[in-house]
Amino acid sequence: MLLLTQPHIVSGIHREYLEAGADILETCTFNSTSVSMADYEMQHLVYELNVAGAKLARGLCDEFSTKDKPRFVAGVLGPTGRTASISPDVNDPGARNVSFDELVESYAEAIRGLLDGGADILMVETIFDTLNAKAALFAIERYFEQHKVRAPIMISGTITDASGRTLSGQTTEAFWNSLSHARPLSIGLNCALGAELMRPYVEEMSRVASCYVSAHPNAGLPNPLSETATTNCRKKRAAGERIRHQRFPEHRRWLLRHLARAHQGDCRGAQRCAAAQDSGHREETAFVRAGAV
Repeated sequence: MLLLTQPHIVSGIHREYLEAGADILETCTFNSTSVSMADYEMQHLVYELNVAGAKLARGLCDEFSTKDKPRFVAGVLGPTGRTASISPDVNDPGARNVSFDELVESYAEAIRGLLDGGADILMVETIFDTLNAKAALFAIERYFEQHKVRAPIMISGTITDASGRTLSGQTTEAFWNSLSHARPLSIGLNCALGAELMRPYVEEMSRVASCYVSAHPNAGLPNPLSETATTNCRKKRAAGERIRHQRFPEHRRWLLRHLARAHQGDCRGAQRCAAAQDSGHREETAFVRAGAV
């Protein structure tokens, strides 16, 4: 709701990431689907929230973009608070509180708002149930076909614990195999685990995926009362640097060059991508998400 009531707060966070050098801004629309907003009886605001989130990020990205360093908006589609493949009732394994078709329609409304608001990329993130992600990807592809447009897709799942599986039971390799048909620009992992615990699963994703790989580790919450807070922060930052620099050089090439080539001239943001390619700019692109330290 801050997008509608206090947009300057969200804008301030976005601006700090752009000032720090971020190439891609994620919209503040993680829960802006009718399935999620139904918990607050605010389904009627879903389209407006997604348009507002995309427009806010779009304006800032346009402000900070230069010929040598364009900035891009990733429209975020969160997992919703319901799962299509797991029962909410331990006494009834076959029970479901949402259907695939309901998820598709919920995502479709959000997709329309994000693209109408100016998003360059669609990002399906924090996936704990692959069937939910399939519903989002189905809705995205249907929108593309109906409106004769295309946009790059980024995917990010969540390994929930040391078992190395998503909540719906898939390993990293199985997760990739289930969603690779979408031909994403990137796939990766975010949330739940810190950098050191996430590292082996990101390595596994790098081994099996044929696209770029992203990592958004959970940095945890700061504890100013702890004497080891600063030390722990440095350790996590160091672990994150190891993830970035040791094992994935093939995924650290200039992202936009690949984006422009892969999607050619028929996707949203193609002109900006082509301009980045023509400029000869070859800096590495950081995958930075607002709210992740």
